[in-house]
Amino acid sequence: MTDAVQKPISNEEERRKIINRLKRLEGQVRGLQTMIESGKDCEAVLTQIMAAKSALNQVGLHIIGYSMKTCLIDDEERTRDELIDEAIGVFLKYSSCVQ
Repeated sequence: MTDAVQKPISNEEERRKIINRLKRLEGQVRGLQTMIESGKDCEAVLTQIMAAKSALNQVGLHIIGYSMKTCLIDDEERTRDELIDEAIGVFLKYSSCVQ
């Protein structure tokens, strides 16, 4: 990844939204631990795992969207095509692990 995508999320409201999503996800994972400890059935546990995985994927997509809207457009050193190519590359790299 280049510097444009590696910039931090500087918008306080966006950062707060992402942190809140991650905190909910943290609660889901703790809930999964409790389900295992209390002997819940496999189907119920797997359903919650799918929900947690989906929630994490949504956080990643949210960050990609934020990056495309803010980080990449602030880069004046590269052409529009270079920025689009980078955005597509980041999205494809992330989406290849989302299944």
